[in-house]
Amino acid sequence: MSEELSYVLVTPYSIRKSRTGAILSRLISRTALELVAARMFKPSKPLVDAFSETIVTHEHDSHREVQELLKQYVLKNFSPTEVHQPRVLLLVFKGENAVEKIRLAVGHILHDDPAGQTIRDTFGDYITDSHGNVTYFEPAALAPQTAEAAKHDLLLWASYSDKDGGILDSSVNFPQGAAVEKTLVLIKPDNFRVPSTRPGGVMDVFSRSGLYIVGFKVHRMSVAQAEQFYGPVLEVLQDKLREPAGNQAARALEAEFGIPISADTRAKLGEILGPVNGRENWEQIVKFMAGRKPSDCPEELRNSPGTEKCIALVYQGVDAVRKTREVLGPTDPAKAPPGSIRREFGQTIMINAAHASDSPENAAREMAIIGVADNNFKALVEDWYSH
Repeated sequence: MSEELSYVLVTPYSIRKSRTGAILSRLISRTALELVAARMFKPSKPLVDAFSETIVTHEHDSHREVQELLKQYVLKNFSPTEVHQPRVLLLVFKGENAVEKIRLAVGHILHDDPAGQTIRDTFGDYITDSHGNVTYFEPAALAPQTAEAAKHDLLLWASYSDKDGGILDSSVNFPQGAAVEKTLVLIKPDNFRVPSTRPGGVMDVFSRSGLYIVGFKVHRMSVAQAEQFYGPVLEVLQDKLREPAGNQAARALEAEFGIPISADTRAKLGEILGPVNGRENWEQIVKFMAGRKPSDCPEELRNSPGTEKCIALVYQGVDAVRKTREVLGPTDPAKAPPGSIRREFGQTIMINAAHASDSPENAAREMAIIGVADNNFKALVEDWYSH
């Protein structure tokens, strides 16, 4: 069976209730599909109107009542108002039988036995009164029913994605005078080795910060981007490893030749080997993020997307940098406090689950390097359906 694209729209209510990570966990682990693109939207009225018109079809008359309910939900909850701009997250998945797998993972609205098997079992609500009239309805997530519907909807959202999508700076209302910051979080490649709940689990822990997700991008960092992103780390590592490299070399020489090595000689060995050791460690970081060491990468491939995938998230809120760093924990997972991301998901100093910017200035620098606002969602969708 050939590969398909499908999508999930995470509703404004699910985003507002910080359920995005849990929904992502369910989608990846239950379907084993590849998350290939994502984009945040603040849908304009023309987009909402156009999308709502696709919901009700004549092919499934038995479900027409549910479709009408979904249409009215979208018109009411996706549309902007004078005081509120809903945030919607569109996730794109690729793989064999993707539409059916996503549809089953999201689940049906009319679940008679909500045992928590689907996203709507867990996070959706369909409540009726004694006469069968719907008194409360929340679908949690929306997904297409057919491959044709997926194609139509993805191309529709792609056509509005430059204007209505990206980093949603003005989508959240904050008190006047609040010290609002934006910061960058990367969910690192170690979370994508196999389909699992890990990427969504990391997002779930970040949700404890009380911040708002205003940007979301699936990104494959190039070697050139990784070099620039981690450029400041190189000098730090080279300096930090001078003394350990000198001591290690001295011990090896003492063991080999049976002669004592003076402190002065140890220092000189460190001056020689520290920068070398530091650079090798730095190159391993670049390889971890981009898939290649800079010294092994042909010049013509330096700016090509790497082989490793990460999720770039932009969080916004008061004191955003400090809050994400506190939830993340220190670089070494062994020293991270219980409940922090690196304690829960990290393995080593390098394979430590996530990155969070350490200042608003670095957040702006890092977001610019990886092009977090770039619209790779549109390019992927239009390229896929052009063949």
